[in-house]
Amino acid sequence: MYRGIVLVFLGACSFGILSTFVKLAYQEGFSVGDVTGTQVFFGLVVLWTIVLLRRLLGHRGNSTPGREKIKLVAMGTSSGLVSIFYYQCVQAVPASIAILLLMQFTWMSLVLDALISRKLPSLLQMGTVALILFGTALAGRLFSGSIPDFDILGIVYGLLSAFFYTIFLMINGKAGNSMHPTMKSALILTGACILIFTVFPPEFLVNGALANGLFKWGLVLALFGTIIPPLFYAYGAPKTGLGLSAILSAAELPVAVLMSSIVLHEEVWAMQWLGVAIIVGAIILSNIGSLRQRRRKKAVTA
Repeated sequence: MYRGIVLVFLGACSFGILSTFVKLAYQEGFSVGDVTGTQVFFGLVVLWTIVLLRRLLGHRGNSTPGREKIKLVAMGTSSGLVSIFYYQCVQAVPASIAILLLMQFTWMSLVLDALISRKLPSLLQMGTVALILFGTALAGRLFSGSIPDFDILGIVYGLLSAFFYTIFLMINGKAGNSMHPTMKSALILTGACILIFTVFPPEFLVNGALANGLFKWGLVLALFGTIIPPLFYAYGAPKTGLGLSAILSAAELPVAVLMSSIVLHEEVWAMQWLGVAIIVGAIILSNIGSLRQRRRKKAVTA
């Protein structure tokens, strides 16, 4: 279990530092299309290489129907939309604010689940939503005396990225669960790559951008955005369980804010750190119940 905890925590931290690298790539003059395109392209090459090497070594895994594989590719388009809208958001607002907007998937997931199940959320869930919204207001400096001058379109992009991340999470657990994590990740990323290359044709492959500095950012973004997180989560989450995984995943938020402060020198107020702490606390509180329930089941079966 401890290995699972470490893997999920590192996967969350990997996601957390991503927005800082994206900002640095933008500072060197690269576009949203360059950043998203190179990330999925290099990630795709690495993941399919791992899949091929596993097959050459005789690790074929469980046979999966072609329909299931197509479903995973189609599911990957939601992941592609997350990247497109999130990186548009990172371009328009500070990285510390962009990650806050993405984290709104926490309450969006509760709302969407209530709509699908046609069941009202529990008092704990509604309290969690209230805490997350309050923490977001603090971290977004809405109580600072004057409304921050953030790009409205950037905020819309951030909320859209959170929405499509919610969609991705809702459908991710319903397909390909019998597959090896590498194969599942490669198929999902294939769908994301198709969508992103449709929206942003991969001009970086022929216009010399790779030789002018984009190559390193493509590798870094692929490593921390499309290789480490899905693989670490795929290996670690089954060992920790959903509740503990959600708690550990909250590390993404403070890591992103800390990186934006240290590396990008973005101003982060004490009020913002309080907001971050409230959001992380709300995520932990909302998952403590499921974590205790899992421990009780283990005690009964032991």
